[in-house]
Amino acid sequence: MRPDLLLHRWSSSSVVILLGFAELNFPFISSLHIHVELLRGFCSDNPRNQQYPSARIKALERKMQKLGEFKLPHFFNYPPYFTLQPVRDTREKQIQLWKELILDYCKSQKTFVIAIEEEFPLFTNHVIERSLTHEAKETFLSALVSEGRAEWMDKGHRRCLILWHRIQDWADILIQFAKDNGLEDGVVTIEEIRSGPESQGTELHGIDRTILNRALKLLEQKGKLVVFKGTSTDDEGVKFSI
Repeated sequence: MRPDLLLHRWSSSSVVILLGFAELNFPFISSLHIHVELLRGFCSDNPRNQQYPSARIKALERKMQKLGEFKLPHFFNYPPYFTLQPVRDTREKQIQLWKELILDYCKSQKTFVIAIEEEFPLFTNHVIERSLTHEAKETFLSALVSEGRAEWMDKGHRRCLILWHRIQDWADILIQFAKDNGLEDGVVTIEEIRSGPESQGTELHGIDRTILNRALKLLEQKGKLVVFKGTSTDDEGVKFSI
């Protein structure tokens, strides 16, 4: 059957779902280009499918690639990925893709906390008009927690601390920071580590205080530094011994 005749027999949503299912089950297939080309088949040359005008296609091509400056993976644009899959093997693939996306996005945006009941850019794709359910959000974040890449901050699982670097990795970054700034036996305030000129351009700049305190405590247990209290949280100090 000719492809143009085949397109007359499929609705646009059917094509999107079919391609999404194919990529979900065969992740090595990159069907983004095919997706866009098929959608073009529903434009002016096809009088029975006017629901996808050329402006709509151009919008899809522009917006499905990035979220701000963050490049989105292909799977983000297919509806099946926003619904928890019932088949175990398929769901495991889906969870793995979402775990990687959440970590990559949070690292690129320096996002440390996700509030599950609040709006979060990754959890909605306005182009395909799909959003993750509360169950899906909790499932993907819980998978990160089980791998030590996140922690629930409350018993109700409403807020999640994202560890795109594990605590040990943050501790290593702190040691390197001290060496780079000649602080092997020096003193610096915790606030200077988070927002001082020495941390500008480093991963420590703007670090979540909970994560920083955990990394400092780990290094203190190893005898690499001493944390001493000040008159306020702004002048709490750290003396490195490395």
